[in-house]
Amino acid sequence: MGNIGTVFRFGAQYLRRYRTRLIAGILLGVLFGLTTASFVWATKVLIGRMTPELPAAVAATETNLSATNAIATGLMGQLKADARALKVTVKKIKARAETASDRWVDPWLPKMGRPIDWRQFLGGLLFLPILVALRGFCGYLSTYCLSWVSERVVNDLRCDVLEKLSGLSLDFFNRATMGDLLTRVNGDTAMLQRCLSLGVADLIQQPVTLIGLIIALTVMDPQLTLLALLFVPLCVVPVVVLGRKVRKTTTQGWGRSISQSSLLVEILSGIRVVKAFGLEKLQVRRFREVSRGVLHFTLKTIRAREQINPIIETVSMFGLGLLILYIVHEHRNIDDIVAYLTGVIIIYTPIKKISGLHILFQQTRIGVERLTHILAEQPTIKESPGAKAVAGFRSSIKFENVGFSYGNTPVLQNIQLEIPRGQKLGVAGESGSGKSTLLNLIFRFYDPTAGAIRMDGLDLREARIDDLRKQMALVSQEIVLFNETVAENIAYGKPGATRGEIEAAARAASAHEFILQMAQGYDTSVGERGVTLSGGQRQRLAIARAFIRDAPLLVLDEATASLDSQAEAEVQAAINKLEENRTVICVAHRLSTLAKMDRIVVLLRGQIVEQGTFDELLRRDGVFAAMAARQGIFGGKV
Repeated sequence: MGNIGTVFRFGAQYLRRYRTRLIAGILLGVLFGLTTASFVWATKVLIGRMTPELPAAVAATETNLSATNAIATGLMGQLKADARALKVTVKKIKARAETASDRWVDPWLPKMGRPIDWRQFLGGLLFLPILVALRGFCGYLSTYCLSWVSERVVNDLRCDVLEKLSGLSLDFFNRATMGDLLTRVNGDTAMLQRCLSLGVADLIQQPVTLIGLIIALTVMDPQLTLLALLFVPLCVVPVVVLGRKVRKTTTQGWGRSISQSSLLVEILSGIRVVKAFGLEKLQVRRFREVSRGVLHFTLKTIRAREQINPIIETVSMFGLGLLILYIVHEHRNIDDIVAYLTGVIIIYTPIKKISGLHILFQQTRIGVERLTHILAEQPTIKESPGAKAVAGFRSSIKFENVGFSYGNTPVLQNIQLEIPRGQKLGVAGESGSGKSTLLNLIFRFYDPTAGAIRMDGLDLREARIDDLRKQMALVSQEIVLFNETVAENIAYGKPGATRGEIEAAARAASAHEFILQMAQGYDTSVGERGVTLSGGQRQRLAIARAFIRDAPLLVLDEATASLDSQAEAEVQAAINKLEENRTVICVAHRLSTLAKMDRIVVLLRGQIVEQGTFDELLRRDGVFAAMAARQGIFGGKV
């Protein structure tokens, strides 16, 4: 019950949205259970009407008693007593049969020894088909309604999980693996989907069927019912034990499955390197090893899950055998016994399905706990309740004694820096000096662990995040294009942009000409991660996206670092146009890119150690000059 409660507490907020279909599915499930239980009554009615009248049997018995009187006088008294007892039994059966419902049924069903009229013919032909059809369509409609609800619940949940992930801060993604995130969005929700689609229908239908059957059997014969139910606890014990085993193996298998997903993402995303170094066999071998671990725990889960049915069936057959022996010993009436045995055989089907539900909810609980954890995750970068609007960028961005660290590792220390509006600032430094972290702080992907960053005097922690980022456009070395059309990728810089604005941005980025040469022009899909385009083309689309954003602050993060000389020249020309009338912060490892910056700051181990113009820094013969010399730049010349 704890597993069921966990799953439904988690899903309640989503189930409430579709309460009408949910209630309809539940009511139809109840009706399905009742119609299933009614087969005991139907069997009893039909068998009873096909059995010769008991009074005739009694009369025959009395005749035989009279005939044997001369032969066995000593036995006459005993036989007459048996006959009287039989007559009393017949009267009781007739009294039960003459209920209100039986009076309704009697004219419509055929009966042994009675002529068949049109009503009995019609009733005999349609009685079982109607009952089966009612049961079948109730089951179908119940399952459909509950599946309809479950599909929408899981769709809503997947969207909520993605929305939650999108709202989390970058430090979360630094901790998480891609395989784990994919498993949460797809695997965990798929498990919940299966549970809601299959489990909820059985959770309604099977308990009602079981209760209905127990009531029907108890009404027919309380003594036999008690005997039959003695074996039910023997079915519960293995279900509980195997359920715990399933949960343990599923948890272990889930961890291996996440590793498998992460490895798959790693191999496919790096397929170019894999092929270049001939690593195909090595990577496949790694994948096989991880997959064997997944397979091991999957098979353990299957073994535990599938052991339940044969155990329950074996126990139920022991119970049925004992019941048959008891019935024979007690000389029970044939029509009652046939109906009773039918009910006993049927009753173990819902018991098996309910046992399967226990296993299903055990497995689902693991995914639900993981989803609960991710939905409870809170971003470290939050917008304050009284956050102020940012209407534009008017004067400057100022770093006031800013420090930042990842855990106990300092990345930036004592950064004092002011960037006036309209200035073009270059940022240089060796790898790991804190250049990218500086940009992350400006976008407020992270907050400083010391000091403050102010835009026009407003601490970034007090600004509306969306407003703040609208003042900035980013062009980075890591070019992100989505598997959509060229036009849609450009328009991501300004959602709702017109085709005219999109084409104007493409012209400004020197991308219009190559776009028109594509198969469908601006409506051509660029493929996943823009694989159909060259590096220079992808970068120019990223620049077009920055152009259409028309933000006052342009951030360039190694924007030309991965391009060849020709592509770099084309992209740099587009960047030069983009920089006009904007404040620019340009991070570059290739120092020649910074030659036209108004000012350059040099970072070393998280601190600003030099600043000045390109030529001033070269003449100073310090850290910047040493870096430039390693790139073949001396005295301002390459």
